[in-house]
Amino acid sequence: MRSRRVATLSLAILAALSSQAYAVNVDGKIEPGEYAGAQHVTDFRITQPLTGAPASQPTEAWILATPEGLAIAFKNTQPASVPRTKQRIRRDEQAQVDRDNLMIDFGDGRTGYNFMVSSTDGINDAVITNENSFSTDWDGNWKHAVSEDAEAWYVEMLIPWYIAPMGKGKDGKRTFRIYLDRVIGSTGERAAWPAASFERPRFLSDFTPIEVPVYNQALIAITPYVSGLYDNVGHDETFDTGADIFWKPNGQFQLTATLNPDFGQVESDDIVVNFSANETFFSDKRPFFTENQGPFEFTTPSDFSQLVYTRRVGGPADDGSGPGDITAAVKANGSFGATKYGVLVADEADEAGRTFSALRLSHDFATQSVGMMYTKVDRPFYDRDAQVVGFDQNWRPNERLSIQNRLIFSDIDEGADNSPSIGKSEKGDGFTTIIDYEMDKGWRQQWLGMHFSDSLQINDFGFLSRNNLNYAHWQVMKRFTDMPADSKFSSHDWRARISATDNDHGLDLQRQFRLSVQNQMKDGGNSYAQINLNTAGYDDRILRGNGILRTPSNFNAFAERNWPRKGDWSFYANFGANNSGIGDANNSRAIGWNTQFQPTYFISDAFSVYVTLYAERTPQWMIWQYDNLLGTFNEHAEQIDAGVNWNIGTNQELRVKMQSLGLDAKLRQAWRMEPDGTPIPTNDPVNDFSLSNLGFQVRYRWEYKPLSYLYVVYGRGGDLFNEYSNEARDALRDAYSLRDSEQLVVKFTYRWEL
Repeated sequence: MRSRRVATLSLAILAALSSQAYAVNVDGKIEPGEYAGAQHVTDFRITQPLTGAPASQPTEAWILATPEGLAIAFKNTQPASVPRTKQRIRRDEQAQVDRDNLMIDFGDGRTGYNFMVSSTDGINDAVITNENSFSTDWDGNWKHAVSEDAEAWYVEMLIPWYIAPMGKGKDGKRTFRIYLDRVIGSTGERAAWPAASFERPRFLSDFTPIEVPVYNQALIAITPYVSGLYDNVGHDETFDTGADIFWKPNGQFQLTATLNPDFGQVESDDIVVNFSANETFFSDKRPFFTENQGPFEFTTPSDFSQLVYTRRVGGPADDGSGPGDITAAVKANGSFGATKYGVLVADEADEAGRTFSALRLSHDFATQSVGMMYTKVDRPFYDRDAQVVGFDQNWRPNERLSIQNRLIFSDIDEGADNSPSIGKSEKGDGFTTIIDYEMDKGWRQQWLGMHFSDSLQINDFGFLSRNNLNYAHWQVMKRFTDMPADSKFSSHDWRARISATDNDHGLDLQRQFRLSVQNQMKDGGNSYAQINLNTAGYDDRILRGNGILRTPSNFNAFAERNWPRKGDWSFYANFGANNSGIGDANNSRAIGWNTQFQPTYFISDAFSVYVTLYAERTPQWMIWQYDNLLGTFNEHAEQIDAGVNWNIGTNQELRVKMQSLGLDAKLRQAWRMEPDGTPIPTNDPVNDFSLSNLGFQVRYRWEYKPLSYLYVVYGRGGDLFNEYSNEARDALRDAYSLRDSEQLVVKFTYRWEL
C-alpha cells in the first residue's frame, strides 16, 4: 500500500509539471527535453510469468499530459543477445512479437482502453471490461511511431482526449488509472508497471491512479461511405451510400449516429457446423457498434452471455426475408459526476422491422460500482414486446477479495395488441455471482453460481446459450513460477474444479470434475491441457422440448501447444478425445477424437502463408430428428483452411482466406426416449447424411488516412447437404465446386474531422 501511495504522489507531481504544455512530436524518437517534466517510470516488474521480479531488460517510460492528448514514450533496451522480432502485423493481429502496451481507465471504473504498438509499428487497440476481458473489435484514432538503434527500440504514442468518455474533473484536475507493459517476443516475458496482471481476477482496478490537468478536445467526425456490390450468381448489382457521425463536444458526452448504414461484413465469419439446440455466437466488427460500446457491456459467467448482443440488429429478419434493413441508429453516452449513462436506439425498415433500445446507468463508489441496464425490442411481425432489466455490482471489499453479482429480469408480451384475450405475458429472472479470493504463494479460490429460470428470455436483444439452468462450481488454483534454470517452462498454472449443473426443475444434468494446466514456455510459446470427468446425467435440450435423454458417465480431454515464430516457421497443434454418446460402452461408444495442425511459413516479415488441417471422428454423434426420435451416427469430418497475409507497409494489407469442410455421418442406430429419459433402440427410418461447405475471400484494405478505408473484397461460398453418406474426403473435394454465392464488393469511406 505504501508503494502505491508513493506512486500516486509522484504522479500528482507529474500532473502539476505537465500543465506547462510541452509539445511532443510523435516520430518514435525521444529527443532531449521533449519529455521535460514527464513522469519517468523505470520500475517494471515481471508479470508473465507472475514473479514480481525486476524485468530482465531495462525498460523506461515517460508519461506527459499535453493539450493534444496523453503522450507516452518507451525506451526498450534490447541487446543483440536477445533477438528482436521483425514481423509486421496487421491491426489487431495477435502475434508473439516485441511490443509495448498502454492501458487506461479514464475514470469510468468499469471500462479500460488498450493501446499496443509493436517494434515494427503494428498496432492493436481494445476495450477492457469485467476487469480482464479484452475485445479488439473497437478501433480508435490515435498517433504512434517507432524507431530503433543498436541499444534499444523506441515507441511514442499520443492518445487524444476525445478518444473516450471521461470525468469532468475537479479543481482543474482529472483522475485516470494507468498501466504500462513491455513484452519480449522471443521469450514471452512481460514486464509491467504497476505489477498488475490480467491473469488475476482483478486487473483493471489495480491500475495506478494519476492526476492530470483537465484538457478537453471537441470533435465532430463525419464518415460517409459509398459501396458497390456485384453478384456474379444472380447477375445483379447494388450501390449504396450513407454516413456515420461522431460528435464529442467535451469529455462528458459523445454521440454516434449512422444513417442508411452499410452493415455488410467485409470480414467473413468462420465456417461453423451446429446441429445442437444452442445458438452459435459471432463477434461484431461493424464500426458503429464497436465505437464506445464498452459502457453497454453487461455480461454473465455463462459463455458469451450479454444483454446487448449487437449482431441482433440487422440480423435475420423476423419474416425470413433476409437480413434486417437498418434505416438509422444512434448511440449517446456520457457522465454526471460519478454516474455514467448510455443510450442506444436502432430502427429497421419495413413492416417486419424491429426497434431496439437500450439504456445503461452505472455509478462508482470507493470499493464498488453498481449499474443498471434496460433493453426493449419491439417486434411487430410477431406482435411481441420484449423488455429486460439487469442490475450489476462489482465489489472489491479488500485487495484479496472480488465479488461480481448480476440480477436479471425479463418481461415478454406477445399477441396482446391484436388479441388481448389470447395474448400471453411471461416473466423470468436470473442471478449470477462470482467470488474470487487471492491467497498467498500463488493459491487462489473461486466460487461461482448461476440461476436462469426457464422463463427467462433475453435473446431478443441479448445472447444466452440456454435458460432453465442452475449451476455452481468451486475451483482452486495454484500458480508455480519458481522454475529451475534449465527448465523449458517459465510457469505452470494448475486448476481443479468441481461443478454441478441442474435445470430449474431439479433435473440432474451433470456433475463434473475438471483438472487443467496452463504452461508458459521460455521460448515465448505456451501449452494447455484439460480433462473433464462427467457423471451420468440428463440432456434436457437435445429433443427440443420433446422429452429428456439419460446420458451415461463420460470423459473429454483436450491439449494444445503453440510454437511462436522461430526463423521462417511457426506452428500450432491440438488434440481432443472423448467417449460421449449413448449405446454400448464397449462398442459403439468408442473413443472419439479430433486434431488440428497449423504451420505458418513467413516468406518475409510482411508476407506469410498458412494451412490448417483438421480431422475428427465421433463414433456416437447424437442428432435430433423430430419428436422424441434421435439418431446416433458414426461421423467423420475433414477440414482444410488456408490463407495468405501480406502487410504492405503499415497501412495496406491483402488477405486471402479459404475454409473448406467435408463431413460424413453414417447412421448407427435410431432411438426413442422413455418418459424417464432411457433411450430405446427403434427401427424408425433415419437417413445417413453428408455435407460440404466452402468459404473463400480475397480482401484488400488500404487505410489511406486514419479510419478512412478503401476495401476491395471478393467472396465465394456455398454449402451442400446430402441425405446419403459420402466419404468425408469426397465431401471435402465436392466443397471446392460450390458456388451458391459469388460477390465482388468495393467500399470507400472517408473520415472528416472538424
